[in-house]
Amino acid sequence: MAEPGVDASLDASIDDDASDRRLGECVRMLRQRLGLSIQELGRRTGLSIGMISQVERGLATPSIRTLRLLGLALQVPISFFFEERPTGPAPRYIVRRAQRRLLRLTRSGVLKESLAPDAPGRMEMYELTLSPGGSSGADFVKHQGEKAGYVLAGTLRLWLDHEAHLLEAGDTFRFPSTVPHMFDNPTEAPTRIVWITVPSTEA
Repeated sequence: MAEPGVDASLDASIDDDASDRRLGECVRMLRQRLGLSIQELGRRTGLSIGMISQVERGLATPSIRTLRLLGLALQVPISFFFEERPTGPAPRYIVRRAQRRLLRLTRSGVLKESLAPDAPGRMEMYELTLSPGGSSGADFVKHQGEKAGYVLAGTLRLWLDHEAHLLEAGDTFRFPSTVPHMFDNPTEAPTRIVWITVPSTEA
């Protein structure tokens, strides 16, 4: 008979694989809709052809940085990559907790929950949960727009223009997205953050 923890770990691994496949299919669909080759998408994002190919085949879990670059190149907000909303009617301007859409980047130690309604709008708002060691990725990213956030629990290490800032519960931040940035959780406890992104209005 299997040990109690083994089945749970196996189920989690299966869920992770299914999530990676769904995300990869979404990226491939968007790329083909725009008539882009993997090579052209790589040129637009700065990502390697091998990385894009692995993401599309569900063989790699992209970081938040990678998803942001893909979203910009494929002309969709990062919320486009989230799982479908749970069944049931959803108010136009309200998001109930049970109706949040999720993005599981388990191998990166990140869970994103969309807090913004599906109605058209520029502002993106999420609740991020970072597992111990979870991060946005290994490299800095910058783009047009603005970002802000509020640390709900735990510790966030926010890197802005290569300078590290340790934020605790109750701390807030706001910065232009043109500032090179990345973030991670350097502690042994989960970190929860409300994260807001306002993309640029420039074409």
